[in-house]
Amino acid sequence: MIGKATLIDAIAGTNRGLLATEQQKQAILAAIANLEDFNPTPRPVEAKNLLDGNWRLLYTTSKALLNLDRLPLCKLGQIYQCIRVETTSVYNIAEIYGLPYLEGLVSVAAKFEPVSERRVQVEFERSIIGLQRLIEYNSPVTFIQQIEAGRKFPGIDVPIKNNQQQGWLDITYIDNDLRIGRGNEGSVFVLSKT
Repeated sequence: MIGKATLIDAIAGTNRGLLATEQQKQAILAAIANLEDFNPTPRPVEAKNLLDGNWRLLYTTSKALLNLDRLPLCKLGQIYQCIRVETTSVYNIAEIYGLPYLEGLVSVAAKFEPVSERRVQVEFERSIIGLQRLIEYNSPVTFIQQIEAGRKFPGIDVPIKNNQQQGWLDITYIDNDLRIGRGNEGSVFVLSKT
């Protein structure tokens, strides 16, 4: 599909949005809007087989995520959003790199609830921040298995009880390997299935 290639080309070299110039941001947003007009999945929330799985962030305008790169001596590694439709769970995992042996991890576990054919309400439940080697982090898949098994991790591992820690996400485009979402804070997310 021509629109997908245009979007992927526009994103290339922006390091998920960290390096995007104003001109690039405008081109990317235009390519996103163009692609959303041709969403092959009219009811994305009901397309459970497409939604389920591990997604890697390609681009975002989310300041909360992009600001992770501003930590001293740290660089933002891969960011994943892993969706488990069966348990209505979503896991956001950001890998942080810096000094040797001090690679970090910032993760949030949440539950989602469909509220329309393209919108899900998200309620954050648990935040895990720590060193990858102490957490014994190898990959998003094994990490999520440990969370679901009830493991308590060294570092900062806290339940999120505040009712304010919630939001919503519109899935505006989804196919077999690309997903676009728009969040309640005006952020845009482009992800590819891993």
